[in-house]
Amino acid sequence: MQSFPLSDDAVQAATPVDPVDPIAAVVHVDPYPYYASLRAGPPLAWNESLRAWVASRAEAVEQLLHAHGALKVRPAGEPVPRAIAGRPAGEVFGHLVRMNDGPAHRALRPALQGALSGIDLRVAHAAALAAGTGARELPLSEALFSIPVRSVARLLGFGEAVLPQVDRWMRDFAACLSPLADEAQLRAASTAAAALMARFEALATASPASQGTLLAAVLAESGSTGAAPSRALLANLVGLLSQTCDATAGLLGNSLVAWLREPAAREVAGTRDGLHALVQESARHDAPVQNTRRFAAEALAFADVRIAAGDTLLLVLAAANRDPDFNPEPDRFLPLRARRRMLGFGHGLHACPGQALAGTLAAAGLESLLRERTGEIEALAGRGWRYRSSVNARIPLFD
Repeated sequence: MQSFPLSDDAVQAATPVDPVDPIAAVVHVDPYPYYASLRAGPPLAWNESLRAWVASRAEAVEQLLHAHGALKVRPAGEPVPRAIAGRPAGEVFGHLVRMNDGPAHRALRPALQGALSGIDLRVAHAAALAAGTGARELPLSEALFSIPVRSVARLLGFGEAVLPQVDRWMRDFAACLSPLADEAQLRAASTAAAALMARFEALATASPASQGTLLAAVLAESGSTGAAPSRALLANLVGLLSQTCDATAGLLGNSLVAWLREPAAREVAGTRDGLHALVQESARHDAPVQNTRRFAAEALAFADVRIAAGDTLLLVLAAANRDPDFNPEPDRFLPLRARRRMLGFGHGLHACPGQALAGTLAAAGLESLLRERTGEIEALAGRGWRYRSSVNARIPLFD
């Protein structure tokens, strides 16, 4: 495959001042020197502007991700964000396994995990290639989202004709998961949430219900085959798509960026296995999810710091991935890196069960983009890119 190294002008034009905090770092052109400065500080440092404890070293982040009893994924007094509470989008959010601890988490996670672990990744690869062809007319920045969403929708059993509509609904719903969403986006998210729940219910109760699909596997793993699915199960089917949306868009986009600027990425990009290795190293080197939050359910001590009940902790996953104690030569992009370690897919009880699927979709999506959009990608080399506004997802935006 031909490659298009970035021009010096494009790189210089895209270099702003250093980020002011770990949230601003998410959309910075190169946040990694700043992350290194965080790691050089204490294992847990208070950030007054964010009103949060910040962990950036791999050892500290890993330990905190395992602190399931004391640390929760949502604040005790706000299980659903206030902006969507009482709306259809809030109902979906409130049921999501990844946004819950305890019984709500244990009830459905095994079913989702079992279904995802049984996916034939060759079928997923083919679905993503087909989605890349279907999204060929979309702007490149939009295709980053559409390829993985349409791929998973296809795996769940949605027909080809409805994929663009499911894609639009999911983009609308995913917008409400960001604290940056405005009122119009929140209303659109609830409309989309209600529509997706209804479509999943119809698909799940169809006779026969999409045999051989990911949906059929989820129903079987949850013991819901032949029965009306619960609202919680329907919400988590929507959640399968929503997790695909931003996180896999970022993984696909950052893998494309790596292909543009990293000679080692271009060297391995000629085969499916090489593209998969490229994507895996991109997930470590430039994580699509840069940080995650935890909330103290009780007072605890950690690294000589006293954390009060109700305190917020910001775990900077992208900084931890480049900790030299975690990965040797962490700033080098090495697709064939031995014993690669990363925390961007979470760890412990809340580790993402779809990691293998996400990697497959991103690799196939990148294969499709490099094959079908050569001219657009060539133009990026001279023009550069920026990043979508977000508090945790690093997704390139190609103007």
